[in-house]
Amino acid sequence: MKEKIEFCDISRVANFCNLKPVKNDVKKAFETLEKGDGVGSENLGWLKLPENYSNTEEFNRIKEVAKEIRINAEVLLVIGIGGSYLGARAGIETQKGVFHNNIAQKKKGEPEIYFVGTNLNGEYLKSILQLIEDKSVYVNVISKSGTTLEPAVAFRTIINHLSDRYSVNELQKRIFATTDQKQGALKKLSDKKGYKTFVVPDDVGGRYSVLTAVGLLPIAVAGINIDEIIRGAQTAMEEFSELNENNACYKYATARNALYRAGYKIEIFSSYNPAWVYFLEWLKQLFGESEGKDGKGIYPSAMNFTTDLHSLGQFVQDGERNIFKTEFKIQETDETIVVPKNEDNYDKLNYLSGKSFSDLNNAAQNGTIEAHT
Repeated sequence: MKEKIEFCDISRVANFCNLKPVKNDVKKAFETLEKGDGVGSENLGWLKLPENYSNTEEFNRIKEVAKEIRINAEVLLVIGIGGSYLGARAGIETQKGVFHNNIAQKKKGEPEIYFVGTNLNGEYLKSILQLIEDKSVYVNVISKSGTTLEPAVAFRTIINHLSDRYSVNELQKRIFATTDQKQGALKKLSDKKGYKTFVVPDDVGGRYSVLTAVGLLPIAVAGINIDEIIRGAQTAMEEFSELNENNACYKYATARNALYRAGYKIEIFSSYNPAWVYFLEWLKQLFGESEGKDGKGIYPSAMNFTTDLHSLGQFVQDGERNIFKTEFKIQETDETIVVPKNEDNYDKLNYLSGKSFSDLNNAAQNGTIEAHT
């Protein structure tokens, strides 16, 4: 990983919101979560996943299968929607970059990874089928039930397409289903056809499942060390499981609840790195599905800076004051691309000559240069 992530400063919230009434409510919610006796407590398996999952046989199987796919596949198709793909795609793109598939085409043992079943657009699926022509293809279909419309019809189409290329026995080796352990249409089909399966745990909701086979198998196929991911998650679990003023999750929950009560009903997640676009998309689902209930909730949105400064920046700065922004400051360490000097200095930017694009991006984040004049 080339970037260092730091938690954003939320101290300014206290300047125009009263945090005190919120702190007690957040404390109660935290205690309820830890005790596991609140509404939805049957789906709290994600709380201890970093500690429990890495010791399972399934975790070791993920690494073995990922190795098999990396050796034999030129393409992995991941079929799923919502929590069945967003966490995996976010993890892959933040670590491998936006153009990882283009780079993978030039490397043996680096499969291209495409996400299918994320929409009902025929042109999108047709383009995927064109991309995989004459390539060795493996499939990871992810669905607890197997009947969710978008991935289900995509899976049908992909199987039909690959059946013209591979024998029944060969196709059986190339399909891996991540689904319910005991029931559901996809589980029944997998048992009938002999597809190898991974489990979506009963006590882990789809949008929280990235640290199970749902997210870890595609991430491992991308060549990312999932042992390190789990170790990082274990560190975070330990750090955030103590209720104190230094707990970033506690501070964040307090700040955004105070803002919500003060009339700020829209939250913008933003970063200055294109590789983090799907991380922000994943956050939109995590917050939108979790909080958008009973006529309540903060509306989650995402912006990719500096790009969106040139389209939405005006509204954010001078539009209705019902928005707050959660910004992910990612300190880039790649200093290899620098601004060259130009003899004509036609754009009057020679004063930036020799500075890296990382320097410029950091300066834009800190507001020391204007990126959208």
